[in-house]
Amino acid sequence: MPHWLYKSEPATWSWAQQVAAGETGTHWNGVRNHLAKKQLMAMQVGDLGFFYHSNEGKAVVGIVRVIKPYYPDHTDASGRFGMVDLAAVETLPNPVTLDAIRAESALKDMVLVNNSRLSVQPVTEAEWALVRAMGGLC
Repeated sequence: MPHWLYKSEPATWSWAQQVAAGETGTHWNGVRNHLAKKQLMAMQVGDLGFFYHSNEGKAVVGIVRVIKPYYPDHTDASGRFGMVDLAAVETLPNPVTLDAIRAESALKDMVLVNNSRLSVQPVTEAEWALVRAMGGLC
């Protein structure tokens, strides 16, 4: 199963808000990058991803699940971009900061380390397992 990382500024949409959305979840809209669009298009219902607070905190704070596959983004007037729906799965007991990720040599090739501006990113199986462990999940 593919894994992903979703970046959000906590002042715009926080992990607490994602959790409050419950099983109904929410749409992940506003992506306007073609590479991120390709990532969204590749997602399937049930795929898991990290929820990452960008700008403030700069840390992986939770895990989300795709609950609706790619469909048109109602906030995109051009009609070129889409979105998926996500629901919170669990909170990491220990948020994993960007500094901690950068300090871990096994994560040196992670997209977050090398292309930190990309809002939706793939995560390898090895990266997934290591960041989960760093966050206190087995």
